Amino acid sequence: MAGEIEDAIERAEQETFTRKPPKTLKGQIGYLLRQLGTAKAVAAEIGVTADSVNRYRRGARKNPPKDIAAKIDAAVRQRWQPRVRERRRREAATRGITVETRARFGYTAPIGTTDDGRFRRLTVHLPPQYARRLFDARDAGAGDQQMRQIIAEGFKDVYFQDGGARATDLSDVAINDIDYLDLDY
Repeated sequence: MAGEIEDAIERAEQETFTRKPPKTLKGQIGYLLRQLGTAKAVAAEIGVTADSVNRYRRGARKNPPKDIAAKIDAAVRQRWQPRVRERRRREAATRGITVETRARFGYTAPIGTTDDGRFRRLTVHLPPQYARRLFDARDAGAGDQQMRQIIAEGFKDVYFQDGGARATDLSDVAINDIDYLDLDY
């Protein structure tokens, strides 16, 4: 199962689509066949037989099981408009990303101050270097915890320390108990 950060990146990418992906089963299977080349390759991708893929393509089978329908939809969305996604990522890497979340933030603070974590609802625009690091980590197969840490470092720099203008003694910031997290770029 993908983590909250991975899901947020996927939602942000899907919002950038200039056209909607195919909705009908025949349309989705047709698209996957064009992308992957053969019914056997599509079958391996979605976990069915090549005969089932051909039945879906012809319309002989119209209602796949829910788990197979979800795999088909995910496979189509994963491959849909790769150039649009790549262009938006390049733009985000030069302009930054906006992160909106409600989560428990904890941090290590100097003695005499409170470092108790508490829920905060934040909308923060992170500079381009954090967007680049986040996308590079995702492409390298980083886990959700590593991507959370990148976002937490961005929040520490931009929100908690205001670019070095305050809370300079603050060291580690951690994001825990995410209620929701949304990215926009």
